[in-house]
Amino acid sequence: MKKFKVLVVEDEATIQELLQFNLERVNYKVKVTDSGEEAIKQASKSNPDLILLDIMLPGTDGLEVCKTLKASSKTKNIPIIMLTALCEEADIVAGLELGADDYVTKPFSPRVLLARVKAALRRPNAATSENSEELITIHNIIIDLTRHRVTIDGNEIILTHTEFKVLKLMTTQPGRVFTRYQIVDAVHGEDYPVTDRSVDVQIVGLRKKMGEAGNYIETIRGIGYRFKEEDVI
Repeated sequence: MKKFKVLVVEDEATIQELLQFNLERVNYKVKVTDSGEEAIKQASKSNPDLILLDIMLPGTDGLEVCKTLKASSKTKNIPIIMLTALCEEADIVAGLELGADDYVTKPFSPRVLLARVKAALRRPNAATSENSEELITIHNIIIDLTRHRVTIDGNEIILTHTEFKVLKLMTTQPGRVFTRYQIVDAVHGEDYPVTDRSVDVQIVGLRKKMGEAGNYIETIRGIGYRFKEEDVI
C-alpha cells in the first residue's frame, strides 16, 4: 500500500507538531517547513502527494506560495489544503480561486483534518477524469457524459445545458469547495459577463430538479458550493 507524502507548511511549532503527529499516526510520510520559500523548493524537489499550507507565513505568505505552485507544470496538480486562523471569507476565497482544493480553519479537529486530507488524496484529477470516464456514478446518481443524461434512482431528470455542466463539474471532484466565480469560469469560460449570484439561481433550480438528491449539493456559506462525497467504509 502506498505511503502518501504530505508537506506541512506551518510556522507555529505547536501546530507543526500536532499536524505531524496526527498524520504520521495514520501512516503518512511527513515533511515540515515553516517557510513559504522553502515550501516551493520542497514541493518541486520531493513532489509530495498533498500540501497543508498555512496562509499566514513570514516572508512569502501562503497565498503567494499557492499561486506559485499552481503556475508551475511540475507542481500544479498537487492538492493543497489551506490552514487559516483568520476565518475571513476573502482569504479563503482567494486561496480557492488560486487553485487550493480545500481549507481548514484553526482551531481544527484532528479528525476533521484527517478526513479532509483523505478526501483530497482520493479525489481524481479533473482533467483525466473528464477525458477517461463516460459515466460518473455517485450516491444514487448516474451522469452519462456522452448522452448528456442524468438519472437518479433510475429516473431521468431533464437539465438545462448549464445545469448539466454545473453538476458535472462538482461530481467530478466531490468534496472540493468551488467558489461561485470558479463555477462561472468552468461553465461559461473566463470573463463571461454574468454575476456570481447567478450561480445561486442555477443551484436552486438544480436542487429542485434533483429532489432529495439535491441535498448532496452543500452550501459553504459566503464561499460557494461542494458536492457531498460518498461515505467510504
